[in-house]
Amino acid sequence: MKNVVNTALDPTLRSSDAQTFEVALRRKIVGQDSAIEKVAEIYQMFLAGLNAPNRPIGNFLFLGPTGSGKTRVVEAMAEAMFGESRAVVKVDCAEFQHSHEIAKLIGSPPGYLGHRETHPLLTQEALNQHHTDKLKLTLLLFDEIEKASDALWQLLLGILDKATLTLGDNRRVDLSQCMIFMTSNLGAGEMNDLISGGFGFTQKPAAYDPKMDEKLNRTAVEAARRKFSPEFMNRIDKTVVFNMLRSEHLEQILEIELGMVQQRILQATGNSQFVFSCTPSMKKFLLVEGTDAKYGARHLKRSIEKNVVFPLANLVATSQVKLGDFIRIDRTPEGRVTFTKEAEGALVPVLLEKYGQEGAAATAAARGTKAGRGKDFGPSPLLEKLG
Repeated sequence: MKNVVNTALDPTLRSSDAQTFEVALRRKIVGQDSAIEKVAEIYQMFLAGLNAPNRPIGNFLFLGPTGSGKTRVVEAMAEAMFGESRAVVKVDCAEFQHSHEIAKLIGSPPGYLGHRETHPLLTQEALNQHHTDKLKLTLLLFDEIEKASDALWQLLLGILDKATLTLGDNRRVDLSQCMIFMTSNLGAGEMNDLISGGFGFTQKPAAYDPKMDEKLNRTAVEAARRKFSPEFMNRIDKTVVFNMLRSEHLEQILEIELGMVQQRILQATGNSQFVFSCTPSMKKFLLVEGTDAKYGARHLKRSIEKNVVFPLANLVATSQVKLGDFIRIDRTPEGRVTFTKEAEGALVPVLLEKYGQEGAAATAAARGTKAGRGKDFGPSPLLEKLG
């Protein structure tokens, strides 16, 4: 008789791959823990091989106001899985507002005018283009699904349930290796009315109120149920309502966005890589100007482009900033934004080693620079990352 072993098991534990995936998402996505947890849960099921056969790996409906991060979550997943935010098969549903436009998605049947010239978007090759030897998974995004015609919704009923699609030329497409995401702004107007009615419309985000999040969640789900048929809603595995971004979320998003601007600068071609740093007063200004309850994080991005990226582009174009310089961006008490070069060429050796500028001119510039000019502001986190 075999020994009976009673061992308590912990079903909440995640594999190392799933943990790495979730950590990568949390570095890029702020304030949307529910979306991250639900996505990571389905991904863990896929890694374990327990997803249902002959069905998509997961069907997600992302609801919430504009600028809350719905599309960004899918892009961040692509970055975490494949190292590229564009490794997503994206269908812009605004292009399918009329029933005849469905031909752009699946192709025209034989005998129709233009049959051979209409190349379908959802082919097996398109779905498999980002597969790797280690990960055979496709991220399929239907953006702003509420703008599509009824013909696309009817098409989705079969895709979401049986993971199959028949193209116009009768080829079959298998979507069983797909995670399907549908985003929608349904209920956004009502949600904005709730926010402004409950708190008064101000440029500063309201304090966190769990009851308000519950109301916003309920409003979005009810709007989706009014718009979509019960058959459609019944095929959704996870419905996620994205929360209103609060002030602490916008502060974190500001740091992420400034880091992405710095990355763009360091990956630019030519001898124009440099490092910049914003003072606390400048960051406060960006947050105040970039905060709008109606537009979410997109308004903050516009503030960064206007006050940081465009001026820096002018400085580079006029050769006021060169390879390896360190620029400090500040805002004076009088409200003027200033750009100060605190070091000339201080980072050239690091930049050359990390990004491999070619040619003797860059090497000569590296040898001829004088590091450390200007004031001493202590170590910069960006410089530490470069090192």
